[in-house]
Amino acid sequence: MEQVYDIVIVEDDPNDAELMVRSLKNNRLANQLTVLEDGEQALDYIFCRGQYGDRDSSGTPKVIFLDLKLPKVNGLEVLKQVKSNEDTRKIPVIIVTSSKEDPDIATAYDLGANSYVVKPVGFDEFTKTINELGSYWLAINEEPR
Repeated sequence: MEQVYDIVIVEDDPNDAELMVRSLKNNRLANQLTVLEDGEQALDYIFCRGQYGDRDSSGTPKVIFLDLKLPKVNGLEVLKQVKSNEDTRKIPVIIVTSSKEDPDIATAYDLGANSYVVKPVGFDEFTKTINELGSYWLAINEEPR
C-alpha cells in the first residue's frame, strides 16, 4: 500500500509553488499537498485554527517547505512558532528561499530549521533541487517516533 505524505508548501510566489508541486508529484513523492500563500495561513493550517479549525490535528505534516519572505507573517516567525510548540517541533521544516543573507541563514538554524536551501534560478535546477529535497525528507530520512 502506498504511503500518504502530507506535505505543506508555504510559498507566496505562485510560479515557485507550482514548480514545487509538479516536481514532487512527477516523482511520486507526494499524494497529499497543501499549498499556503502566507505565514498566517500556514500557522492556521499547522495549528488547526481559523479557516482550518476543523482540520484533524492528528494529521501533522510529514515535512514543511517554507519560504522566508511571506506576506502577513514572515517565514522566520512561522518557523519559530512551529519549533517552539511541543506538538509540532519535530516536523522537519525546510527553508526554501531566495535569501542568501547570513542573518537569515543563522537565524533560521537558531530557530530550529532542519535545512536551508537557496532557490536556484533556472527551471531545471529548481525542479532537480525539489526532487532531491523530497527524496531525502520523504524517503530516506528517518523521523523520530
